[in-house]
Amino acid sequence: MKFHWFAQQYYTQLPENYADEVRSAWVTPPVGVAEPEQIGRDYHLYLRLMQQADRLGWDSLLLNEHHQTTLAMVPSPNLIAAALAATTETAAIALCGNSLALYNPPIRVAEELAMLDCLSGGRVIAGMVFGTPMDSAFSYGIAPIELRERFAEARELIVRAWSASEPFAFNGRYTKLRYVNVWPRPIQDELPIWIPGSGSVETWDLVNAHEYCYGYLSFSGKAAAEPIVNGFWDHAAAQGASMNPNRMAFTQVICCADSDADAERLYGDAVRYFYRNNQVPLDFATPPGYLTAPSIRAGLERARNTSMEQKMKAGRGELSFWEYDELGYIIAGTPERVSQRVRELVTDLRIGQLITCMHLGNLSEEVAAHNNDLFGTKVIPTLRDIWADEEDRWTPKASQERVAERFGHLWGK
Repeated sequence: MKFHWFAQQYYTQLPENYADEVRSAWVTPPVGVAEPEQIGRDYHLYLRLMQQADRLGWDSLLLNEHHQTTLAMVPSPNLIAAALAATTETAAIALCGNSLALYNPPIRVAEELAMLDCLSGGRVIAGMVFGTPMDSAFSYGIAPIELRERFAEARELIVRAWSASEPFAFNGRYTKLRYVNVWPRPIQDELPIWIPGSGSVETWDLVNAHEYCYGYLSFSGKAAAEPIVNGFWDHAAAQGASMNPNRMAFTQVICCADSDADAERLYGDAVRYFYRNNQVPLDFATPPGYLTAPSIRAGLERARNTSMEQKMKAGRGELSFWEYDELGYIIAGTPERVSQRVRELVTDLRIGQLITCMHLGNLSEEVAAHNNDLFGTKVIPTLRDIWADEEDRWTPKASQERVAERFGHLWGK
């Protein structure tokens, strides 16, 4: 199986009373709570941690796109990707992804990802996202009812632009271009495409139709994720789509330490910082038109089996450290315990691409680097056997070959 390094790139110095004073951590957080100089230091912290992960054998360094929030300060992931493409050697660069509906014209995404693929030596994963309602509807003013149509049109244009042998005209509803002739073209003949989602059946249909990788970027634990992940696989089976585990990517917060007691001591405050400071009001999270009727019905059905009280307590930072662990919000403890828990997670949910969240909240760089070291040297090698017989067309060949050449001896390859 594959491992992808990820952090939301949080602002690490929020005031103690932030959650009590701010209505929403998205769209309207007051700019006065953050210092630009500190944000710069935080960006460098994340770059150093990702460069370390490249040296330790992760399969990719994953970046996402969000807007107007202290909890994910990457409005342009391609900028960070450019720095990584030039300063790393082995891991893929996973853009998971660019919010296609927010680009005008979206051909810009085709150009930038092609440029990054050339700069990195063919190591780009092209993640494409619809964008959260906070990003798309409220921060960028796109009518929710238009998002899927805009996304579909942009995806069609981008994929065609990467493969067309000569200039062509594109006459869409939202984008009209007389000449499309992307320079440069990607190194990879076909960039691996990942589509993150939160359970919408229309996204499942798209992913299955094109055999893309589906990414469920959950921070709510295995119990909450299980109905969605199992629902995706059931949907894929019903459509006769590929059941290859490498078509499923899943996020998991990791808190690795030399002892279980150290895990609680080192990570407890950062876990509460993250969950307590990530509030999103319902009016920002569920604007009319963002979800279709079938997806609303599916979500309501899944919610019947979810404890809302437990989710609310988790969001307020009111669970104990080991309650977060028991419910799967985090996987914590010694490398041996973490390895066992991860093995259970990925085999139970048929996950081939694990997105490991190695830094969260206000975690110090020292602790995050130790987390990287323990997981990279003592956990990853013990789990490489999972799904080893399954073909992986969703991670770039160049990065797969480099990782195997450099680290394969650690897992007997």
